[in-house]
Amino acid sequence: MAKQSVKDLQTKDLEGKKVLVRVDFNVPLDGTTITDDARIAAALPTINYLKDNGAKVILVTHMGRPKGEKKPEFSLKPVAKQLSKLLGKDVPLASDCIGEAVASLVAKMGNSDVLLLENLRYYKEETNNDAAFSKNLASIADLYVNDAFGTAHRAHASTEGVTKYLPAYAGMLIEKELDYFGKALNNPKRPLVAIIGGAKVSSKIEVLKNLMTQVDKILIGGGMSYTFYKAMGYNVGKSICEADFIDTAKEIIKLAKEHDVELLLPEDILIADDFSAEANTKIVDFKSIPDGWEGLDIGPKSIKVYISVIKSAGTVIWNGPVGVFEIDQFAKGTFSIAQALADSNAISIIGGGDSAAAIKKAGLVDKIDHISTGGGASLELLEGKTLPGIAALLDK
Repeated sequence: MAKQSVKDLQTKDLEGKKVLVRVDFNVPLDGTTITDDARIAAALPTINYLKDNGAKVILVTHMGRPKGEKKPEFSLKPVAKQLSKLLGKDVPLASDCIGEAVASLVAKMGNSDVLLLENLRYYKEETNNDAAFSKNLASIADLYVNDAFGTAHRAHASTEGVTKYLPAYAGMLIEKELDYFGKALNNPKRPLVAIIGGAKVSSKIEVLKNLMTQVDKILIGGGMSYTFYKAMGYNVGKSICEADFIDTAKEIIKLAKEHDVELLLPEDILIADDFSAEANTKIVDFKSIPDGWEGLDIGPKSIKVYISVIKSAGTVIWNGPVGVFEIDQFAKGTFSIAQALADSNAISIIGGGDSAAAIKKAGLVDKIDHISTGGGASLELLEGKTLPGIAALLDK
């Protein structure tokens, strides 16, 4: 269902209004140095839109897992500093996210000012979606905007609770995420191809089942392949294999046949005698994995087949690497898929998490149509679930 966006609000609706904006500034830190500010940059269109229309912008976010304690290593000081730099104007950091000191700072804000409140997760009430905490957060604002897609699958005080007290709109980042995933799942340019990788079938069962009714082809890779091979009766050596999910893998193979979905597994595998960069390796047919060896990447034949499928696709959704790309020796498959997506004419959508990390490591970010900012949230969208932080926003 379409949601009302911040862009539905004009200057007359925003000028002088206090707007509480949930952003996802949970950025990686090395001490107090931000090592990747992509999440901050992703929220700039919404912040600038509100600022340019004369709103008083109050930003709230979490950082790490302080578990309800005020731990200085999880302070948003580095974020306020980087945001000030990116916006070209001073963004003060409040010492708290609720209370009189915050209310006093908000009261002094001028039109187009931006204020960042301290870490929401200094309070356990945030993740508990506590009603009193939600009401307290909402009390300083006239409107609410959610632009934190990465936390939209959580019903927390700042994502769902506050919407009970304020008119709630989608930010531009959330709008973009919903637009890409919505079109891919409901009205895709075909053929629609899903590349599903990662270590475990168990974490992707619902995704695979939901996609069966929508996609034309599914390419399987990563550790989950070996559970499928085992389900087909083949030896997998010491490869990762979820014995409890062999029947599930059989069910997914059956579903693919029933829905006329082409389910492709790697034809050949790069195997190693140890899980390390120094291991001995060789390429084998998927039916010929010897005892004592484990599969850690897809082989050259599989790479060729998968690239060919990507070339002829209209839309590609990729969630999960096809090998242990963190170790160079086992990264060829994942990076070949990343390059094929960058070179293709297909609409390319990356479901956050490790796939996004692989695209970044390959230096291909600018060649992909959409890289999701939420691994968990995008996974739940692909599973067909409703995200509480989005369901709570005003319908169009």
